[in-house]
Amino acid sequence: MNNMKMSTFFFFFYYYFLCAHFISSYSASDPCAQSNGLDLSVIPIYSKCSPFTPTKADTLVNTVINMASKDPQRLKYLSTLAAQKTTSAPIASGQETLHIGNYVVRAKIGTPGQLLFMVLDTSSDAAWAPCSGCTGCSSTIFSPNSSTTFSPLDCSVSQCAQVRGLSCPVTGTSPCVFNQTYGGDSSFSASLSHDSLRLANDVIPNFSFGCINAVSGGSVPPQGLLGLGRGPMSLLSQSGSLYSGVFSYCLPSFKSFYFSGSLKLGPLGQPKNIRTTPLLKNPHRPSLYYVNLTGLSVGRVLVPIAPEFLAFNPQTGSGTVIDSGTVITRFVEPVYAAIREEFRKQVQGPFSTLGAFDTCFEGKREMLAPLITLHFTGMDLKLPLENSLIHSSAGTVACLAMAAAPMNVNSVLNVIANLQQQNLRILFDVANSRLGIARELCN
Repeated sequence: MNNMKMSTFFFFFYYYFLCAHFISSYSASDPCAQSNGLDLSVIPIYSKCSPFTPTKADTLVNTVINMASKDPQRLKYLSTLAAQKTTSAPIASGQETLHIGNYVVRAKIGTPGQLLFMVLDTSSDAAWAPCSGCTGCSSTIFSPNSSTTFSPLDCSVSQCAQVRGLSCPVTGTSPCVFNQTYGGDSSFSASLSHDSLRLANDVIPNFSFGCINAVSGGSVPPQGLLGLGRGPMSLLSQSGSLYSGVFSYCLPSFKSFYFSGSLKLGPLGQPKNIRTTPLLKNPHRPSLYYVNLTGLSVGRVLVPIAPEFLAFNPQTGSGTVIDSGTVITRFVEPVYAAIREEFRKQVQGPFSTLGAFDTCFEGKREMLAPLITLHFTGMDLKLPLENSLIHSSAGTVACLAMAAAPMNVNSVLNVIANLQQQNLRILFDVANSRLGIARELCN
C-alpha cells in the first residue's frame, strides 16, 4: 500500500513537473507575450511583436538612418518647449512605418479595456488616443461608446487649463477642446476626457487623456502616445501614490527583431545597486529630464570642451536631457566637433558619410575605435561599442552613431538618445530627483 501511494505521488509530481516545464518553456519561447506583474513590454516599433511591422525588410543601418531622419524635427520641438505650451513629441506617420516612433507599450483604455500600442515618450506629458469618428486618424481607434467608464471633461475643470483648452463660453458649459501642433508638420484637435487606463495589472481610474477627433499631417502616432514626462498631466502625476514618482525602462537593441524590453512602474522591483546622478528641473521646460553632463572622454582622453556648452541654464534651456524619442545622441556643434576630432584621431582614416553619420570607416578598423565615456555629476557611463557604433549589414562599414544638433533648429540642448540607452536600465526617480543607470541585457 505504501509503495502504491509512493508510486502515485511520484506520478503526479512528475506530471506536474512536465506541465510546469511545458508552460514555462512556452512562455519563454513567446517573446511577444505581455509581461506580468510590475513589468510591461517595451516593443521596438518595427519588431515582430509590433502591429506596425514594416512589410518590406531593410538593413539595420538603413532602418536607423530612416528613423534618425526625424531627429531634427524632434530637437526643434525639444528646444522650443516652454511652460505655457502643451508638451508633445514629433513621432512620424503611421503610414511611414519605420518613422512612426521608436518604442511602444501595450495599454488598455476603457471598460472593458481596448488594446492600444501607445508610443512611449519621456518628454511628453498628456496622453492621447485616436477616437471613433476621427477625421484623418488611422483605422485603429478607441471607441468611447463601448466603454462604461468614459466621460468627457468640461472646459471649467483645472485639467483643461493645463492642456490650454479653449475658453469656456460666457454662459452655459462646453466640453474641453484643445488644439495641438505636433512634429512641426502636423496638428490635431482633441477633447479632454476621463476613462480607466490599464497597464499590465494596474488600473488607473479617471485617467485624463486627449480623445483625438481630427488630425492634419502625418506625424501623430496612429494608436496614441503615453506621456512619461514630469508635468501635471503625465502618467506619473496622474497615478499619484501608485508609482510614487518612480519608473525605469530597459530598451532592447534595434537588432532585436524578435524581442522586447521592459518598463517597470513604481519603486518595487527596481535595481538596488545603481549609480545615480541628480535630476535637474527647468521650470521653463518642466517635462524634460535634465542631468548635469560635466564632460566626455574618448578612450583615455578627456575631450577639451568649454564649460558653457554643457552647463545647465534654465533661462536659455541649455544643458543635457535624457530622451526616449530621439534616435541618435545629438550634441551642440562645438561639443560634437571636439568628440569627432578626437575619435578620428584615434581611429585614423579615411572617413566617409552615411545618412546622419559623418564619421564612417572600414569595419576592419573597428578594433581601433575607442570607448566613449559620458561624465555626469557623481556617475560615469562608459558606452559599449554597440551603443556608440552602427554597422552596415555586411559589417564592412562602421559609423560613429552620434551627430551634431542640426544647425537649422538653433538647439542649445545636448540629447542623450535611445540608441545610446539600449541594454541599460534607466531609472527615473522623480520623488528623489535622481536618475540611475545600470547595465542590463534588455532583449
